[in-house]
Amino acid sequence: MNHDTYDNAYIAGILNSVKTIAMIGASPNDVRPSYFVLKYLLAKGFSVFPINPGHAGKEILGRTVYASLADLPQPVDMIDIFRASSAVPGIIDQVLKLDPLPKVVWMQLGVRHDEAATRAEAAGIRVVMNRCPKIEYGKLSGEIGWTGVNSGVLSSKKPLMRQGFQSFGVRQK
Repeated sequence: MNHDTYDNAYIAGILNSVKTIAMIGASPNDVRPSYFVLKYLLAKGFSVFPINPGHAGKEILGRTVYASLADLPQPVDMIDIFRASSAVPGIIDQVLKLDPLPKVVWMQLGVRHDEAATRAEAAGIRVVMNRCPKIEYGKLSGEIGWTGVNSGVLSSKKPLMRQGFQSFGVRQK
């Protein structure tokens, strides 16, 4: 797959199918991007499991922090990686040991590892690199336009209400 660009339908399909997310590199520091993304995804109704070995057993935004993917109490649909690109191959090794496998591995802005992505895709896992689910959700739902940002998505369709603060959900075309 070409990971230089993603079709809106591909991203929307992922965001509409995912319910549970493991966030590797989640931070309790409220000025870190991973904290903002965790807070946003929780507000949109996703069940997010923070993973950070330095804070295992503590809580971030009321969610128990786990040391590793192997420690998760249940299977997850998506792995969201907030780590350096050099850490991705090791994370993919851990992902491929999960049973069942997640549907998606999502690498945050600035995180890309093509070889690791190829390995995940060979196992049937969809991959997104160098993107933020918070930004993509906001763009596809129209929320990002509330702040004057051009989302590049035009629609005359009425937003579908979902649970959560100002949560309209991702449009389906």
